Parts: sequence; structure tokens; C-alpha cells
Amino acid sequence: MTATPHPRLSMLELAPIVAGGDAAQALRHSAELARHVEQLGYTRFWVAEHHNMAGVASSATAVLIGHIAAHTQRIRVGSGGIMLPNHAPLVVAEQFGTLATLFPGRIDLGLGRAPGTDPLTARALRRERFAGDDFPQQVAELRGYLGPERAGQQVRAIPGIGTDVPVWLLGSSLYGAQLAAQLGLPFAFAAHFAPAQLDEALTLYRRLFQPSTTLSQPYAMVCIPALAADSDEQAQYLASTPYQKFLNLIRGDRQPLPPPVRSMEGLWNPREEFAVRHDWLGEAVFGGPQTVRAGLQALLDRTGADEIMLSVDCHDFADRLRACEIIADILPSLRMKPATARSV
Repeated sequence: MTATPHPRLSMLELAPIVAGGDAAQALRHSAELARHVEQLGYTRFWVAEHHNMAGVASSATAVLIGHIAAHTQRIRVGSGGIMLPNHAPLVVAEQFGTLATLFPGRIDLGLGRAPGTDPLTARALRRERFAGDDFPQQVAELRGYLGPERAGQQVRAIPGIGTDVPVWLLGSSLYGAQLAAQLGLPFAFAAHFAPAQLDEALTLYRRLFQPSTTLSQPYAMVCIPALAADSDEQAQYLASTPYQKFLNLIRGDRQPLPPPVRSMEGLWNPREEFAVRHDWLGEAVFGGPQTVRAGLQALLDRTGADEIMLSVDCHDFADRLRACEIIADILPSLRMKPATARSV
């Protein structure tokens, strides 16, 4: 009898700048965290592109990916994601072609179409270009630079051409799911900050999926907020950090990642509490080992995800390392439906 497989486990990194810390510390911690989860058996370590945020140091995403890949040995390192409308596809192809040349077989290129910032900063990034509407054309152009050289091709990414860097599409709505299905690409849903359409997006992705040279069947990854501690009580205390983080975002206050507090009472009003818990952190799994195991298994049973990616916000780096350890220990006990093609 074939054993029922467990899902793959991966990590999303924003290089969080914590209150009392700085960007240099955040970047050192990113490399240390990557080494840690590599030893724990995680599959991927992806870096998210954000700009003009006091609590995030991952703005130069490709640069940080190279730094992390150089400090690890086996784990796949990539973008979760590169916000393609912020960049010329040729530049992205050259960056990731270079990374794939330096670290063969270890680089992923996740693509999104959101700006990863506020409208004013998006304008500074994109200048006068009205970006986003031509996202499918941008994806096609980028993939063309990374694929085999075509007869008569005059513009090439060097390095880049022929590297066939694995491309993923990311999304927090139905748009990305439909495009990933149409192109036959793996799809990652950003439930770590926009959980509302998770189930609908995965259903649509699987229903519309067109097999391609990349994938013969759908492959879905779900990114969720997660926080594991040695007890439910400790986890709920630590969870006040992501609660405050999203509360600050709602209020337009982009400050460094705050330390935990014993109670959120008096820090938010009922409307804000509902928005944080439901609209932003509706798929969060916070708790001790048994609570986290039950939450992750429920997510797998409901979504059929092939892979779980974690977004772990802790003010204290030691708590972050411990959370990753606890979830890695849980992983072998998680079960999913057997998959026939898991080469992604």
C-alpha cells in the first residue's frame, strides 16, 4: 500500500524590521532563518517584494535572494513574488537568469501584478506607465527571455536565455488563478493577507487548468499566517504582534514590527478587531503544537493544497525559529490526497 503523502512546507520572508532593530539585523536574520528551515526540511524560502514600508527590508528582492542562496545549500530560493508591473521583463529575466546560473536548480520566480506598496510609491516605481493591465503580455515576454533561444531573436537575456527558471503565478483574487490555469503554471494563493477568495480561487484554478509542458496537472500552494509555540497561551501572546502589524496597516501606520502585548484590549475597536481577525488573518493558524496540527490538517482537508507556505511574524527572532521547528515536527503527521505529479 502506498503511504498517503504529507504536504511540502515552505517559508515566506519579508525580512521584517522589528521595533528596536534595523535593516541590517533583519537581513542577517533572513539568512539565518533560511539556514534554519533548510535544516528542518523546508522545500522553499521565498522573498516578497515590498516598498516604502518601515517594517520590511525585502525591497531589493533579487539581491536578497542571491544573498540567501549563497548562505544555504539545498533549499529552493525564490520570489513570492516579484511584482512584475514594477519592472521591465528583460531586467527580471537577467536578474533571475543570473541567479539560476549561480545557483542551478534552486531558483523559483513567483510573479504578481500588485504594486507591493502604496499608490504614491507605485508611481515612483512605475513612473508614468499605467501598469497591470498588460500583465499576461509581460509574463509571456518574460518567459520568452528565459526559454530556449528562438530563430531570429534579437533581444536576449544574458544570462537568462535557456535557463527555464520555474515560473509561478501568485494571486490574492480570482484573476491570478484563471491566468495560472490558462498557462498551465503552478499557482500560489496569498491567504496570509487576503484570505477571502482562497477556496473559490483554488476551485477555479483546478477547473480551468490546461496541461502544459510545465505541469500535467494543477499544483497549488497556499500561504497562510502561522505561529506555533509550546502552548496555546504563549502562541496567543505572540500573536499580538501580527495583530498589531495589521492594525497598523489598517490605520496607515507603517511602523516596524511591534513587540507582543499581554492584551489587545483597548488597542483596537470592534470594527478593527473584526477586520484584522477576519479580513486579514482569516486563515491564520496560531497555537500550541496540537492546535496548529489541527488547523493545518483542516486547511489541507478543505483546500487540497499541495504545499503550505508560512508567513511567521514574531518580534523575537528566537520565537520565530522555534515556531518553524514546531511546525516542521508536525509535518509528518499531516496527510493529503495522493498526488500523481509533484515535480514543481
